[in-house]
Amino acid sequence: MHSRQPSEDVQMIYGIRAVGEAISSGKEIDRLFVQEGLQNNLFNELRNLCRQHGVHFTMVPVYKLNKVAAGKNHQGVVAFLSAITYHNITNVLPDVFAKGKTPLILVLDRITDVRNFGAIARSAECAGVDAIVIPSRGAAQVNGDAIKTSAGALHKIPVCKEDNLKVTLEYLKESGLTIVACTEKGSEPHYKTDLTGPLAIIMGSEEDGVSGEYIKRSDKKILIPMNGTIESLNVSVATGIILFEVLRQRDMQ
Repeated sequence: MHSRQPSEDVQMIYGIRAVGEAISSGKEIDRLFVQEGLQNNLFNELRNLCRQHGVHFTMVPVYKLNKVAAGKNHQGVVAFLSAITYHNITNVLPDVFAKGKTPLILVLDRITDVRNFGAIARSAECAGVDAIVIPSRGAAQVNGDAIKTSAGALHKIPVCKEDNLKVTLEYLKESGLTIVACTEKGSEPHYKTDLTGPLAIIMGSEEDGVSGEYIKRSDKKILIPMNGTIESLNVSVATGIILFEVLRQRDMQ
């Protein structure tokens, strides 16, 4: 198998057969890039494997593949194996209830910076978050930098990669969780909001916050009051503030 180790905890593999073997053997694929316009029998077999195993791939121009594969013969396909094992929220949440815990789920909407993601995971683990939910596309790569920044928390807290966050939010709501969006469009300060019950907290991207479609699906829309002139906090800092407000309120019960 053609492979190399670009960082501490992530393995890159390239070549259609090598990637196909990894998928067939049950390896966790974090990201899969395929050259735009690639059409041949081997790729058709790989595409079928992806469908069978629920692996998403992204079509990219050849220059991007040449860059990430550092001139290797990638045959139009480059994949990164995940440094962690992903979970499914429909398996994790019932276990949380079975343990008699009050669920605290963190949903991350398009958090793409690996260090922010790692810092968020570290705060989440310290605050007792039961699972982190991320989209299967448009999320930070869980690589060595993310794991290092998380201080190992990404090996301790379940990370659930979900194909459709709208469906996931509906599942969480049907399971009895209150959906809380942290957004500058919120109407209620975080410390004045009851955060003691079963919760799913949504944090959005640095660029434009929580997506409108998820805000619409939220039961509560909260904000962190600020006195400065800068309009927003770093998302990892904001997440820590919200999570430890949840912890404070629950400890006071």
